[in-house]
Amino acid sequence: MRQLVSALIIPARLNEQIRVERIEAAMAIQQSLVEGNVEAISGRGWHVLLNDQAIHIPLPLNPRAEVLIREAGTPMDGTVSGTAVFLGHGSSGTAADVPSHLLSLAERLFETRLAA
Repeated sequence: MRQLVSALIIPARLNEQIRVERIEAAMAIQQSLVEGNVEAISGRGWHVLLNDQAIHIPLPLNPRAEVLIREAGTPMDGTVSGTAVFLGHGSSGTAADVPSHLLSLAERLFETRLAA
């Protein structure tokens, strides 16, 4: 049975819209969205999936995702590159819907309306 979750997807390219999509929580889908192997940065109640080879490929910088991560209270040492996929923490380490507080923060930061 497929598990679908709501994900906040922030493309690196500024001309591409930030969006909320229902995605399958399978690793293959996640790898497709980030265009390669997945690494995660965790925040309080959420995590963001990124391409773990982004600096070596190189993928374009993603300043919007970087701002959201920092504004959500998660310190970072480097920069964010490539498409970022934000999800919530489910039980037993599974993915869950992106938390509403993260969607609200993204709406305020990027002056856009995101439908969940």
